[in-house]
Amino acid sequence: MGAVGQLDGKVEVLIIGAGAIGICCAHYLREHGAEVMVVEKLGICSGASYGNAGLVVPSYSVPLAAPGVISQSLKWLINPESPFYVKPRPKPSLLRWMWKFACFCNENHVRRSVPIIRDLTRESLRLFKKLSVMPGFDFGFQQKGILELFITRPGFEEGKRVLNLLESFEIGGKVIEKTEIEEITHGVESRAVGGILFEEDALLIPDKFVKQLADHEVKGGLKIETNAEVLSFDVSESKVRSVRTTKGTIYPDQVVLAAGAWSKVIARDLNPRLMIEPAKGYSVTFKKPQACPEVPASLAEARVVITPMGDTVRFAGMLELAGFDESINKRRVRAVLRAVAEYLPGLDSQGLDFIEIWQGLRPCTPDGLPYIAVHPKYNNLILASGHGMLGISLAPATGKLVAQILSGDKPFIDISPFQIGRFY
Repeated sequence: MGAVGQLDGKVEVLIIGAGAIGICCAHYLREHGAEVMVVEKLGICSGASYGNAGLVVPSYSVPLAAPGVISQSLKWLINPESPFYVKPRPKPSLLRWMWKFACFCNENHVRRSVPIIRDLTRESLRLFKKLSVMPGFDFGFQQKGILELFITRPGFEEGKRVLNLLESFEIGGKVIEKTEIEEITHGVESRAVGGILFEEDALLIPDKFVKQLADHEVKGGLKIETNAEVLSFDVSESKVRSVRTTKGTIYPDQVVLAAGAWSKVIARDLNPRLMIEPAKGYSVTFKKPQACPEVPASLAEARVVITPMGDTVRFAGMLELAGFDESINKRRVRAVLRAVAEYLPGLDSQGLDFIEIWQGLRPCTPDGLPYIAVHPKYNNLILASGHGMLGISLAPATGKLVAQILSGDKPFIDISPFQIGRFY
């Protein structure tokens, strides 16, 4: 008989993943009175939740799969420094994903998806406000809006077209002319020809949020085990009976899979398989200079975001489908920095105090909607992954939904669009 592992034993709810989604699931499940354990193969907030742009954005309710994306992506593919890159590799799962993605790039899909993403994000916004005023919490939450900047006239016209679409779904924005931009950017010189201000949007410091919420829950009794990698599931009779980890075997009543892009790997032996592709993004963080926008700025054509975070400023962007390659492509990092200098010359990185470069893998589904549902074959396995670039935006709403599903309460939103079977 083998040695007993330190995690061997029973638990009511086991959450796999200690990023924003997993910790929010733990918070709202514990509010429902559940006994919860979280296991994480690295550390708390060690993946895509750590270095992202920190935005809560109803204005980003248009899914990644949209009309025109394929033609634009084909143009970008020949440029290694473009906002979107696919590393060539003959992998059937990637080809299936890309085929499904192309099938969703239509107007009907966009019109179905915008109100879904909008409602999830607005619920998260409401929950973030509530969490931000709890004793001991200070994760830089501010609802200052986001300024989308356009450096070309065609880009500005396309932005106004998208604004008209968003306004038809009650997502408001204000068109900003060139002469007004520097007032909003705190006097930082701008080369943009125009902009759109989305005043409903908010920002926060993502790692502070996740770690503070985790600490709060640990003090209340949550168990978090880091450096515990999930190796396999033991399943029978439509249930997950046990979860084997590098620190022992756990026997949960319920399992929540919230491991971001790695959810696909963890659930690889379960059918149907999760249709998730890891999409690498980058960020570079600097000490905030005296002249710096106080409102986040989205550089539209470059797909780069500038977020002021306390005494730092973060430049984030890029979408790179390169599998689970976690290396840093310096050319793509330089492209992010050049974009910032092109739009806002006063924020040229050459004059800033560098703190860190980061990369993270975002879990992208073909239709741009997450999985938030009970697995179709295993009735005690709940999926909470596939949030793409909106993990922080959708984390509290996802946690609330998972708690409602597990407790048997009526979900605050129709969860049928989040089912795993929609791709099969």
